[in-house]
Amino acid sequence: MVLGLVSINSYSIADTYFVGQLGTLPLAAMGFTFPVAFTLMAFGLGVGIGTSSVLSRLLGTGEIDRVQRITTHALILGLFLGFVVTIVGLATIEPVFTALGADELTLPLVREYMEVYYFGGFLIILPMVGNFAMRAAGDARVPALILTIAALINIALDPLLIFGLLGFPRLELQGAALATVISNGLTVLASVAFLRWREHLIRARYLSFDKLLDSWRTVLHVAVPAIASNVLAPVTVGVITSFVAVFGPAAVAGFGVASRIESLVMIVIFAVTSSVGPFTGQNFGAGRLDRVRRFAWLSERFCVAYTLGAAVILFLVARPVVAIFDSNADVILTATIYLAIVPFSLSGFGVMLTAVAAFNALGKPMPAMTMTFVKLFLVYIPLAWLLARYFGLAGIFGANAVAHLAFGVVGFVMLRRMLATLAAAQDADGERAEGLTTGRLI
Repeated sequence: MVLGLVSINSYSIADTYFVGQLGTLPLAAMGFTFPVAFTLMAFGLGVGIGTSSVLSRLLGTGEIDRVQRITTHALILGLFLGFVVTIVGLATIEPVFTALGADELTLPLVREYMEVYYFGGFLIILPMVGNFAMRAAGDARVPALILTIAALINIALDPLLIFGLLGFPRLELQGAALATVISNGLTVLASVAFLRWREHLIRARYLSFDKLLDSWRTVLHVAVPAIASNVLAPVTVGVITSFVAVFGPAAVAGFGVASRIESLVMIVIFAVTSSVGPFTGQNFGAGRLDRVRRFAWLSERFCVAYTLGAAVILFLVARPVVAIFDSNADVILTATIYLAIVPFSLSGFGVMLTAVAAFNALGKPMPAMTMTFVKLFLVYIPLAWLLARYFGLAGIFGANAVAHLAFGVVGFVMLRRMLATLAAAQDADGERAEGLTTGRLI
């Protein structure tokens, strides 16, 4: 999972680096595309999470025919949503990016990039669905290998297509988009091939409308709340960035640098909590709630130990590390304040992510979405606005820390209560079945 997440991050890093060689204006144009790209990824992640939740539980119960049907139909759903993305995206480039702040200089460049990117719309969601399906079956190595190879291809194609090297046409921004589309396309082919011939989870007899809507309804039961939860995060970042912007461009730059350093630390936590899904789903489907409870506890302990260790290291090396990215004193000060406060609360964030992943895997997505919404919109944003008035940047970052820690506790308690409820229901079902066998129940 760590390898796969690093590979995904390398896409945007490579594109940003090579496009930056074209000049400030193309780089600014690409900057406008990131929120839209992250939103589309949220859709892919949501459908992938929904697919993984359903498949892992069915695999636990041994219902292989339903697993094959829903895997096949989930890929058709990804294909359908991809075509919707293409049609809607191409029709709304100008209004969407104008609303985001693109002007008459950057909008033509944004259009160049997005027209190619949107034409590969179905290639954005499909790979995530395929990779999540493989992880649900217990195979995390193949998706990581596929993503790594795709990332290397993307990085290799970027300079060839952007600058027109080795006889390739010079496409500049369109070349960056085309490199991403090609690498995504190869990811789709590899994922479908492994699911069809190695995992045997795709069957031609399910390439029909028979029970298609039933499969989609089952997947979307978890996918829709998961999509909503994933969309909330970039929206929150945008609001918080506007709060930070009051303190000047250097503060925004420092906030950005610190956030990127934090994201590198969090890759391990995201990898661990991503493994919660298939493990929880399979064991819940098999009736092994004892293993679900044990795994949640182990994941939470790891998150706490790892993040506290990382927080201490970041506190000690924050200033020299930030200086690598920018030597501006105000940038360094902002990032250092952030890294002195927020990392010490990431243990709570890790515990909450464990709970969110477990809820989704158990087929109970609403507690996960509700917890995410309340944390971000009813606690973090209002508290950041309030504390910024009295404590400046430290208040904004402190609000983040408070929200992380508070909802780490909330997630811990909510998950324990849910598991206790499920265990009680499981015991009641067992007693009822025993009563029917012995004749004690009528």
